[in-house]
Amino acid sequence: MNRITSPFGWASTAAEVATGHDLSGKRVIVTGATAGLGVETARVLARQGAEVVLAVRDTAAAEPLAAEIAAAGGKARIAALDLADLRSVEAFAAADSGAPLHLLINNAGIMACPLMRTAQGFEMQLGVNHIGHFHLANLLLPALKAAKGARVVAVASSGHLWSGFDFDDPNFERTDYDPLAAYGRSKTANALFALELDRRYKDDGIRAFSLMPGGIHTSLGRHMTDEIRQRLGVDPAQASQYKWKTVEQGAATTVWAALGRELDGAGGLYLEDCQEALPNREGRRDGVKDWARDPEAAARLWTWTEAAIAATKGRDGQ
Repeated sequence: MNRITSPFGWASTAAEVATGHDLSGKRVIVTGATAGLGVETARVLARQGAEVVLAVRDTAAAEPLAAEIAAAGGKARIAALDLADLRSVEAFAAADSGAPLHLLINNAGIMACPLMRTAQGFEMQLGVNHIGHFHLANLLLPALKAAKGARVVAVASSGHLWSGFDFDDPNFERTDYDPLAAYGRSKTANALFALELDRRYKDDGIRAFSLMPGGIHTSLGRHMTDEIRQRLGVDPAQASQYKWKTVEQGAATTVWAALGRELDGAGGLYLEDCQEALPNREGRRDGVKDWARDPEAAARLWTWTEAAIAATKGRDGQ
């Protein structure tokens, strides 16, 4: 099968990718739309005519963006969503209008944090980046199916190169916690989630993609220490020498995953720089690992996540 490409690339912006797309009458949910990529993604999609739901933990922090979109003649609504608490995810889904949902952008995330647990006891990066978004997407399946042509976009990361998914101890209950390994597991899970969601629901008109947005300075890195940066090969004293994307460039692959006509009829792919990613080569920091493209691992992760969520009843507040 030929690799899917586009006329866009590393330096393209989200606004450039969205040009020519009319999203009037389309409904979109963007998680984590209070900073960085989430703000730019929501802003650009609203500018193209979409009705955008800003699904955020801190509703007050989303008010400036909602006001900006409204001032420009767009439509935006703020809704509370804490991905670290599955009961919050359920409340969000229950309060959703139920109208057709054309785009679900799973953008929110946490990276390299100290060991923390979600309300239901999951390791925080796994809980927020994967389990919360998994639960959200499944609860919104009726609305996605009703769109008769929906896309689910999982913002993953080249961090998936650091680790496959560990089914033996996914929550670091028996092994020493490593913040980078935890992040890598969660980002591999994002890719596997998109792969299996697409397989299960493409006949219902739902296609799914995962992606690497690029190296961008955003609040995602707020937990990064100099020691962690050095482990990643990024010398804090020489950070200015690295080539970083702007937020506008970083959101481009998300918007391409959501709108790109080149992706019509496709799904389950891992994207990078507005292209289908190539297989990762040892020693490089781009491309996609085989463990993030494994259909058997994707099916196993889906089953594991369903069971993990089902087991949380009565476990709140841990």
